[in-house]
Amino acid sequence: MKNWKISLALLITYILMHVSSIFLSEGLFLYFPWDEQFTKQDMAYRASSWTLFTVNLIAAIIFLVLIVPKKNFFQVFKGKKSSIGNSVLWGFIGFFLALGGQMLAGAIEVAIGIEPGSDNTAILSDIAKVSPIIILSIVLFAPFLEEIIFRRVVFGGVYQKTNFWIAAIVSALVFAAVHNEFEHLLIYMMPAFVFSYLYYRTKRILTPMIAHLLMNGFVVVLNLNIEKIQQWQEDLKQAIIFFTH
Repeated sequence: MKNWKISLALLITYILMHVSSIFLSEGLFLYFPWDEQFTKQDMAYRASSWTLFTVNLIAAIIFLVLIVPKKNFFQVFKGKKSSIGNSVLWGFIGFFLALGGQMLAGAIEVAIGIEPGSDNTAILSDIAKVSPIIILSIVLFAPFLEEIIFRRVVFGGVYQKTNFWIAAIVSALVFAAVHNEFEHLLIYMMPAFVFSYLYYRTKRILTPMIAHLLMNGFVVVLNLNIEKIQQWQEDLKQAIIFFTH
């Protein structure tokens, strides 16, 4: 199978994954036995969590079936690939670059009057508190599936016809649009630029996957412990006031 056909199959699989999750979520909501300790909202969150995990797992298997036999599918750029060690190192560096870019984007949004905070992140955090299985989807499956789609298929495909900057902008815009928070377009575009650069620099899809995984993992840990962090900040504030007076 030619690379463009594989890319098309991957893209169709990705779209079907999201479309099918709508119907599967409704079915799982009715399937789960009612538990008095859960509210109706909690039950909906459990259904959404297991739906996302299920469709992500199926999509990941299909992705592997499509790309593993094709040895040259990831040969997008000319030149020698970085070593595995160097690629992993840049994955960690990329995490900090992506985090810094997102913080800069957040500051710009606040400066132009956009309310901080992501509805998507807040909802996913609420779901994770009720049904932790979704954490696997956020931290493992999302980096794997999204990097193949947005970096190899979109960025790589456009790059082969144009250049780095056009490909990076297009893939970043598509990546941001798919997350359906257009007021936070810049928040999603900045990490996407970094991920594209990492892929371009090391010529290995593993590198942006690592950075993406670390980014999502950091956000999950931060949001699941936000109340503790706020309490620590308050305690620290009180301690500073006490010792300075």
